[in-house]
Amino acid sequence: MSQDPTYPLLSCIDDPTQLRELSLEQLEQLAAELRQFVIQSVSDTGGHLAAGLGTVELTIALHYVFHTPEDRLVWDVGHQTYPHKILTGRRERMSTMRKKDGLAGFPKRDESEYDTFGVGHSSTSISAALGMAVAAKRQQDERQVIAVIGDGAMTAGMAFEALNHAGDLDANLLVILNDNDMSISPNVGALSNHLARILSGRFYNSMREGSRKVLSVMPSMWELAKRTEEHMKGMFVPGTLFEELGFNYIGPIDGHDINTLIKTLRNLQKQKGPRFLHVVTRKGKGFQPAEDNPLAYHGVGKFHPESGKLEKKAPTGPTYTKVFSDWLVDMAHAEERLIGVTPAMCEGSGLVEFAKAFPDRYFDVGIAEQHAVTFAAGLACEQFKPVVAIYSTFLQRAYDQLIHDVALQNLPVLFAIDRAGIVGPDGPTHAGTFDLSYLRCIPNMLVMAPADENECRQMLSTGFRHDGPAAVRYPRGQGPGAAITPELITLPIGKAEVRRRGEHVAILAFGCMVAEAEKAADALNATVVNMRFVKPLDEALLQEMARHHDLLVTIEDNAVLGGAGSAVNEFLAQANLATPVINLGLPDSFLPHGEREAILADVGLSADGIIRQVDAFMQHLPHTKHATHA
Repeated sequence: MSQDPTYPLLSCIDDPTQLRELSLEQLEQLAAELRQFVIQSVSDTGGHLAAGLGTVELTIALHYVFHTPEDRLVWDVGHQTYPHKILTGRRERMSTMRKKDGLAGFPKRDESEYDTFGVGHSSTSISAALGMAVAAKRQQDERQVIAVIGDGAMTAGMAFEALNHAGDLDANLLVILNDNDMSISPNVGALSNHLARILSGRFYNSMREGSRKVLSVMPSMWELAKRTEEHMKGMFVPGTLFEELGFNYIGPIDGHDINTLIKTLRNLQKQKGPRFLHVVTRKGKGFQPAEDNPLAYHGVGKFHPESGKLEKKAPTGPTYTKVFSDWLVDMAHAEERLIGVTPAMCEGSGLVEFAKAFPDRYFDVGIAEQHAVTFAAGLACEQFKPVVAIYSTFLQRAYDQLIHDVALQNLPVLFAIDRAGIVGPDGPTHAGTFDLSYLRCIPNMLVMAPADENECRQMLSTGFRHDGPAAVRYPRGQGPGAAITPELITLPIGKAEVRRRGEHVAILAFGCMVAEAEKAADALNATVVNMRFVKPLDEALLQEMARHHDLLVTIEDNAVLGGAGSAVNEFLAQANLATPVINLGLPDSFLPHGEREAILADVGLSADGIIRQVDAFMQHLPHTKHATHA
């Protein structure tokens, strides 16, 4: 590969072994080139920007000190890893980021041997790294295992469960906290950097271990020495909690000071047992617009790399998230018992305006989905009406709480489930393709899927006023463009809507699939039913459709296994109705990242795909007058 004059050092690095050949003096230049490359590549493709800009120096230092991939490096959360991908042989493919057949937006094991663990949801790194550390010990292998956790991931209980276990095992594990919003400690500077180097050095640790052995035979003296050490460290650093969990806490240090990072990591590399390094970085570092507004530049579309100006598509209508946002504010004005709850997804789930208008009724619990759901259950026990705004993929993490703490007690909690179905570029870790399956099997649950924006608003009102748990699941992005009525109208529970009358074929469409069903129905001369409710189903209408049509077709942007179509099959079997059924939905596989529309077309959920599959089936049905549409 010829040297690129714009990136003279970076263009010569195709794997970390070449990085390790650089001098310490060259690493500052490499960091500048790497940061600029990240800005340029994300400006062309869109993706996660601010978090990766903050990890440039840390990424360089980690690959410079440790012998990756033999040493295991586990990132958490995954959107910090663009610099890591660039330094591990994927620089030339960054233009394919999050596109079909291109690089994934998160670490992916089958993409590179340097991606030791797939990461999409947060707060998994310490658990995974601990498993790897235990495996290394059992294999009598001296490899290092490093977990890098940050960008809010330490707010999840799972991270602390893993820390507690690791300290108890005395595992050979290094946990690095990338503290990129100053949420834990602002005291970063020359003193804390110097202290961290001392505390991680050989002299301090040999003295520490030697003193432990000597004083352990004198319990009272050992306890005094231990308390003195904790007191001295507590004067400078917030490490007491991690020390109590069994870790040797070091830091906080400046995560943009490469020399300090390398010296500290080399010291820690020589140590054994659980170690915790606290690194403070600046999210969006080196790109002023992202430094000024890291939330806006967390995940971005295409933008101008010099000015930071985001490319904005001409709006054609509100997104489903905006529909929810407006509804939440309107309903909060009408009902003072409404409480909004979200697990760290204020902007993504549309709670910004609600938080401004009703700050005392808004709760962001951090990346703690389990807590969010049980917290809402507690509110519901005391006559409040909680609305949990959450992505479909993240609700999976609170499934036990959904069943045990909400549904079992039949509590009136409304789940506004965003990003249902295929989410596109974020890929399988963020796809909401299982919610209809995992929701409809839960007793007491009311499950709805809107066909358009106005129906979404009506279903939210219906679920909110329902005396029990309810879920409204809606996709990412915009709907078909239905006019929205401002009134807080409720729908009759369990009643579907016939959108079109036809012959021979009845298409039973759920949620956003209604629009594609209507397009296909024109060519098929089919009946179209907007099912609206996944649970309860409109059983009377289903019986009518089965008795007056030769074929029923269910369509959903959810896994076919156990989904809405399966619910229809179960009812028809119980009612002894033998009408043939085709269940169209998502296959039994994890679908790749790419544009949402392209993925839906690939799995046969476009209008053309529906027509093709119905025609193929109808050709084998006797006694029909159905014309095929080749």
